[in-house]
Amino acid sequence: MGILATAARKVFRSKDRDPFYEKSPKLLATPSHPILAKFELPSITSSCSSSSSSSSSLSSSSNFWNSPTPSIWSPRRYIPARVRKNVSRRQVAVLTCAFFALLVWIVPPPQSWGRQVVHINVPHHLASPYQVLRPIAEAARKHPPDPQRWLEHNSNNKHAISSSNRFVNAVSPHGLASKRPRAALISLVRNSELEGIVQSMTQLEYHWNRKYQYPWVFFNDEPFNDEFKAATRNLTSSKIYYEVVPKDHWSLPDWIDEGRFMNSLEYLGAIGVGKGWMISYRHMCRWNSGFFYRHPRLKDFDWYWRVEPDVHFFCDIDYDVFRFMRDNNMKYGFNMNILDDARSFPSLWSRTRSFINAHPELIHPEADLDWLLDARNNGDYNNCQFFSNFEVGDLNFFRGKANEKYFDWLDRGGGFYYERFGDAPIHTLSVAMFVPKNEIWFFRDIGYQHDINRHCPPQSAHRCACEPTPIDENFYRLVPLESPQKKPDDTCIRQFLGGGWLEKKGGWSQDGERMFGGDGYHGYELTGLDG
Repeated sequence: MGILATAARKVFRSKDRDPFYEKSPKLLATPSHPILAKFELPSITSSCSSSSSSSSSLSSSSNFWNSPTPSIWSPRRYIPARVRKNVSRRQVAVLTCAFFALLVWIVPPPQSWGRQVVHINVPHHLASPYQVLRPIAEAARKHPPDPQRWLEHNSNNKHAISSSNRFVNAVSPHGLASKRPRAALISLVRNSELEGIVQSMTQLEYHWNRKYQYPWVFFNDEPFNDEFKAATRNLTSSKIYYEVVPKDHWSLPDWIDEGRFMNSLEYLGAIGVGKGWMISYRHMCRWNSGFFYRHPRLKDFDWYWRVEPDVHFFCDIDYDVFRFMRDNNMKYGFNMNILDDARSFPSLWSRTRSFINAHPELIHPEADLDWLLDARNNGDYNNCQFFSNFEVGDLNFFRGKANEKYFDWLDRGGGFYYERFGDAPIHTLSVAMFVPKNEIWFFRDIGYQHDINRHCPPQSAHRCACEPTPIDENFYRLVPLESPQKKPDDTCIRQFLGGGWLEKKGGWSQDGERMFGGDGYHGYELTGLDG
């Protein structure tokens, strides 16, 4: 206490050393802080009575400082007698106010006490079998869904369907009646791709759908033959529908210049853009972008899981994927987030910017496009995409006004034929513009492979027949070496997740790694292999 007393005497032994000697209440204002700015009340100077209010407040403050201290209680009684002789009531009051001002600075305002923030939980050892990776985002709703809790309550095939009870009603952990979702597995496939779809269908049925028995819907630009129907019916006990794509959804629109289109086919084929010379591929990309959800067969469904021919499903899935999406208010689910060849869609971002400027009212207030923009490249689209060969989605989102207007805007511009717009970047941009980030789900736990792109979750040998892959495994595999596009500083999935996934090792630099022959993406603290 002797040290404190000496310090107090040095500070307050004279009026010249008293920084608050002048009787100005302005000197006691709460310090400014950026965290508190959003909670500040409007300035009193904005009121027509601000002048009188200010003078009244100053007068009241002056009277306060000049008024005697109440005799009932005084903080001076808690100050040692040796110090009390050299400390005035005014100085005690100033110290008290400074103490409370410090509390205001440090303690968050009451409005934020109930706020919940979603963080990515990346333990060194897998704490639970549910590999939940979510982007850093603030929960906007008072009681947001909890996917982790949902998985804990609804896994172990809780909602699997037995042959004697095909339509099961259950109670969700949120206490609401949870009926079976209106959902289907859909595939755009030709008769000639029978072997490929048999492989995909066999694996998904074995690992998941034999337990949940959701219907299959096959689409083709021509009728399916008897061989295709017989082979696929032999693989499932679920209902199967065989549909033909309407002619006007699989043909050149009347506003497309056919000569310009043929030049585009020749040019993109010559420079090596994948399938850039194929007319049917343009129709397919257009149909998958904006027509599949309009098909009459899907009007009775709310959810879809897209399944391609010649893909692999490696892992047992012990929960109802569609029920998970619905109960947790998810709009879109993906399995890989990777780069696409920018030569396929050079005007896509400029057309998207034009759409945003023309229809700002359609952009969701919680939309997050930052992870799709490259600050080093003038804020242009970084060409990241959700790999749409695997996607689970809400059909009602795609049927919505915002997505429909966006697709029609791009379609009228001719990008599917004058360039080679793909459904993957279009779905990605649409979801990013019209859906909050916390309603997009990363199916980290589902092992999957399409051609050279493969994803296998870590620590899953007990249920997956694949070797775990780092989280960046497929980042730029779709970009050929001859493509001159600039790659972003961080991989697509890390930009989407944010937070700790972007942290680098101490002393590492991207340029330094490239000097020694690396690709510049091996300096991250987290690899994604530890759970």
